[in-house]
Amino acid sequence: MPQLNPSPWFPIMLTTWLIYLTIIQPKLLSFTPTNPPSNMPSLTPKTTPWPWPWT
Repeated sequence: MPQLNPSPWFPIMLTTWLIYLTIIQPKLLSFTPTNPPSNMPSLTPKTTPWPWPWT
């Protein structure tokens, strides 16, 4: 079964991850978010039961 042979795909996967970790990830992490999270208190919404017509 040629799918189980990791020889051609494993170096490609390692190379891809190394490129991602060394080049792409620092560039993505340098961006600042446009809407930073705020420290608002979490309010739980009041839920009402659904009025089923057959009950």
